[in-house]
Amino acid sequence: MVRKVFKKKRHNGKIEAFIQKYKIPREFLSVNRRSVTKALLVGIFIAFIPMPFQMLAVLAVSFFVRFNIPIAISMVWLSNPITMPPMYYMEYLTGTWILRTEPLGDVQMTIEWFQSHLDDIFIPLYVGTFFYSVVVSITVYYLINWLWIRSVNRERKVRKR
Repeated sequence: MVRKVFKKKRHNGKIEAFIQKYKIPREFLSVNRRSVTKALLVGIFIAFIPMPFQMLAVLAVSFFVRFNIPIAISMVWLSNPITMPPMYYMEYLTGTWILRTEPLGDVQMTIEWFQSHLDDIFIPLYVGTFFYSVVVSITVYYLINWLWIRSVNRERKVRKR
């Protein structure tokens, strides 16, 4: 089932011509278990990091690890202006819990407040970020990998019948 979702693609002559013209490696657009699971791992890992230009970070990582870039970039979009405040606050609270420190109680959504309290927020935020980036991305990697293998095995059983 999971495999079929990712395998549904249409062959477009323009896309094929674009790939050949600019000599884009096939791994950057291939839809197979390894490429998709690595794309999910990298995309979700970077999505949890509070930094600008997350999509450029995905592209930078792609030179070292080959994966499906469109899927990884779409995972980065999980952190968007609507989801960022709750994500980062959750990461901050988790970081304070891991570091066993007290969270700031009088949070104000103003630039002046954040500038004056950046030293108090920075370390707990990135400790929580590291925790969620690692745990969630590895969990999704193994979950999708397991679901993909299970889907292939189920299709084999159906074909044998």
